[in-house]
Amino acid sequence: MSLCGSFLSDEQFLCSICLDWFNNPSSTPCGHSFCMACISKYWDGCKVFLCPLCKKTFQKRPELEINRTLREITDQFRPMTGGGGVQIEKRGGRGGRNGGMPVNLIYELKKKLPQHQLKTALTLPDAQGKPIPTSASTVTTSLASSVPNPSPIAALTNSSGSPQPPPTFPHSSGRRRFTVTGAASSRSLPVCEIHHRGIVIYCRTDRACICPECETLDHQDHDTVTLETEWMETKKDQLSVSEQEIQEMIRQRIRKIEEIRLSVTELELAVERETVGSVCMLSELVSAIQRSQAELMEVMEMSRRAAEHQADSVIRQLELEVEELRRRESALAQLARSDDYMHCVKTFPNLSSPPPTKDWSEVSVNSDLGIGTIYRSLAARVERFQEELETIAETGFPASVTEPSPVRTQPRIRKIQEYAVDVTLDGNTAHPRLILSEDMKSVRCGDKHQMLADNPERFNRVVCVIGREAISSGRHYWEVEVGWKTDWDLGVARQSINRKGKVEITPSKGYWFLSLRDKNKYAFRTEPSTDVHLNLRPNTIGIFVDYEKGQVSFYNVDAKMHIYTFNDTFSECIFPFFSPCTNKSGKNNGPLIIKPVIMME
Repeated sequence: MSLCGSFLSDEQFLCSICLDWFNNPSSTPCGHSFCMACISKYWDGCKVFLCPLCKKTFQKRPELEINRTLREITDQFRPMTGGGGVQIEKRGGRGGRNGGMPVNLIYELKKKLPQHQLKTALTLPDAQGKPIPTSASTVTTSLASSVPNPSPIAALTNSSGSPQPPPTFPHSSGRRRFTVTGAASSRSLPVCEIHHRGIVIYCRTDRACICPECETLDHQDHDTVTLETEWMETKKDQLSVSEQEIQEMIRQRIRKIEEIRLSVTELELAVERETVGSVCMLSELVSAIQRSQAELMEVMEMSRRAAEHQADSVIRQLELEVEELRRRESALAQLARSDDYMHCVKTFPNLSSPPPTKDWSEVSVNSDLGIGTIYRSLAARVERFQEELETIAETGFPASVTEPSPVRTQPRIRKIQEYAVDVTLDGNTAHPRLILSEDMKSVRCGDKHQMLADNPERFNRVVCVIGREAISSGRHYWEVEVGWKTDWDLGVARQSINRKGKVEITPSKGYWFLSLRDKNKYAFRTEPSTDVHLNLRPNTIGIFVDYEKGQVSFYNVDAKMHIYTFNDTFSECIFPFFSPCTNKSGKNNGPLIIKPVIMME
């Protein structure tokens, strides 16, 4: 079967990607055929798989197989055309200066010939010596002698070397045709407007896409490569970078969208949360006011009871003095009625002066509870709260609103119990007669001295011991069970107190504590000593220290009553102070016990 008589053309057996004879052809689902290696390479790295010809998109990468029938037809057709290394010009192409020269022929020749031979081959002189356009056959003839192993195109010239037009096939036309392979003519290429040739070359010098004739005539000394080379080696890498940049920009904007949506969601949640919080806060405020009212009434009752106890004590002393004065009055009345003049003379000097009494002119019961100050303070705070609410309504919520809670001069026991600390005894400071428990939570006085080292911090005269925990700031509270002891001392002492020999127990010397003597004599070691009359004997004493305010307060825990508060200034660390006093032959043998604080209801 001859080529010229065939109804098939060589272009029907060319791959649209590599523009060469099919090598292991395979067909896509849309019916177009390509070399297996070409289409596989074309799809490698792609995220979207489409046909290079019709651009049909496939949801997933098609699984291709070799079209054995097309491969056999290609193998049979190739020998009839002398198919080899140089690609055949596709039929039906538009003619140009070189009379229909193949698109890729000039580029192939450029790689095989020096520039001066290529230029001479493309511009042959006429009879007058003027350059004339050459056809593909003329160029092929001129190169036949210079190119070793000439391509099959040379076979298209006659034996005399005169140029022959390329053969015309009966079915060749300028229209797009479909062949037995399912593919149209070779890959559609952009055409140079000047030379009407496919643009397959890229000039890196001028950054322009050109055809082979443009390269030969206008870009001879420039850095040129095929479009495929430029794309695969340079632009494709840049494409990957650009894709990554675009993808990163997309991700950034998607993250920003998510961030804004999340912020809106968080704002909605914050509004809901703060709405619930405001309701709870105001409800708690109402409850707090109710509790405060109850506390105020309780404090007033406590003040009444304390004043009543104090008044009872004063009344008892006044009644004793009244009894003594009445006895003196009775004695004077009997003396006035007596007839024993010698007895009267001897007795009168002793009865003439009144008995010793206390000056009660300054003693009184203060009925002012000081509630007016509390009311004024509360009214001021309510007014300030309303002003802040108005400000918030006008300007929005501030970043942070802090309101320090008021500090009561003499807080109730439940409040001060919140500052409970774990207090233990320091055995290195204990007097030799003191016996401490293993957990260092209780102390009592023994009958004799123990053999202990006389270290600098140990007391050697006063029967006492101090706690391990130093107090240098803040608020601290602890409780001590005194039971039915007849004598004890409890309070705090500063670090620099004298611990050897006779000790002066006063605040000026660094001691602040409450004392019990002979079962019922309570006193504070002030200068002079301050006696305290307690109708209810305490079983547990609570000690509260506010270091910054310089206060040491004592409470009757069982009766929930405040006993006394020292007001001073602390300039150094202070420590809890304990003295069980001497045992008095077993009468005061009970221990002082540091109790765990149990919050009261």
